[in-house]
Amino acid sequence: MIGKWVSANFIFLVVGLALNEWVFCEGGKTSSFARSNDATPDMPIDSDVFRVPPGYNAPQQVHITQGDHVGKGVIVSWTTADEPGSNTVIYWADNGMEKKSAEGIVLTYKYFNYTSGFIHHCTITNLELDTKYYYKVGIGNTTRQFWFITPPGSGPDVPYTLGLIGDLGQTYHSNSTLTHYELNPTKGKTLLFVGDLSYADDYPFHDNTRWDTWGRFIERSAAYQPWIWTAGNHEIDFAPDLGENMPFKPYTNRFHMPFEASYSTSPFWYSIKRASAYIIVMASYSGFGKYTPQYKWLVNELPKVNRTEIPWLIVLMHCPMYSSYVHHYMEGETMRVMYEPYFVKYKVDVVFAGHVHAYERSERVSNIAYNITNGLCTPISDRSAPVYITIGDGGNQEGLVTEMTEPQPAYSAYREASYGHGIFDIKNRTHAYFAWHRNQDGYAVEADSLWFKNRYWNGMEESSIASI
Repeated sequence: MIGKWVSANFIFLVVGLALNEWVFCEGGKTSSFARSNDATPDMPIDSDVFRVPPGYNAPQQVHITQGDHVGKGVIVSWTTADEPGSNTVIYWADNGMEKKSAEGIVLTYKYFNYTSGFIHHCTITNLELDTKYYYKVGIGNTTRQFWFITPPGSGPDVPYTLGLIGDLGQTYHSNSTLTHYELNPTKGKTLLFVGDLSYADDYPFHDNTRWDTWGRFIERSAAYQPWIWTAGNHEIDFAPDLGENMPFKPYTNRFHMPFEASYSTSPFWYSIKRASAYIIVMASYSGFGKYTPQYKWLVNELPKVNRTEIPWLIVLMHCPMYSSYVHHYMEGETMRVMYEPYFVKYKVDVVFAGHVHAYERSERVSNIAYNITNGLCTPISDRSAPVYITIGDGGNQEGLVTEMTEPQPAYSAYREASYGHGIFDIKNRTHAYFAWHRNQDGYAVEADSLWFKNRYWNGMEESSIASI
């Protein structure tokens, strides 16, 4: 086994160096690609992507996420419009004949002048790893069938591919982003979503029917592979003027997370293991100062990560800690001051965020030396630091942000105001390949990419590849 990953490392390194000879990027690059930053219209309400499935009370808005800490569980969620119907999920392995069932819960909520349909959540447990399962929801003539594949077991050299999307919305550009992700030849097996889902709060009276259309829009992907959720500012839905004083009401009713499996006290921060990746989700819009529940959980969680078993440590949040765009500039600074020392200490490999409607990748830097007297307040190169990637470019109706701070700061390796998605392709314990795919004229362009060398197993500087 050791021989396999050593030889693989050599192959990846040679390829990286060869490509490096071709188009090496030393950092500080602003793409010359220009796209209009006008707000983009939503797809018409009668678009096929919003179609209600046929049949009385047919399950709709079907989506899944991980249902436990290690990948042997799945939470299946769906909505029925007319009546509760069945709470049961029927499931079976592709290579087996026995059909099993799991019982879920059903709930509803009201928001201003809107009453939700019947929202179902059902957790399936004790699944076999690395196995394809089929599942059915519904009852009678309106059952619907889907499938998913559980992850392989944890191990240092288990390859696994993760997708990245943020700030999606439900516009034509949103549809292009999701389509490009689905058609990417490097198939993502699990999608990491870095917040800002439906943008229902951008409509008059926080129109919650836009949560329904968005749920139907993403079903074509989210019913077949887990989407790992991060809460963004557009999920807060705090509107006292409408009599809505409970933050995150639609989000928490519609999307359930396995937070208790990682001993979290809130669905807004939690962790999961998935193959060779340890994924930590943080909450930019919940209390995160010292002594808060989120802080206490994270400082206890990071030491638990066994990098000899699960080498890749990934953090998700909504508001970026490093961003050189003018819009939302330094909004993540307080969280950076609080948590960056921990990210460096525990050698986090990469931090993915959204919020800024553009793409940016940082160098490996830290800014943790500062105190009130020494004046050391400039980010410096740090091999123990993560790469910070902003990928809030899913395509929502607010459009792109194009105004950037000038000159481009040294910590910013590549930035571009375009729509797109990301792929984080783990090869083995030492190497992973990240690519950002720009949406351009009907096909996805790999506009920026980076060979990652794992911080725990190999702290050497990685080579980067960027193209216009």
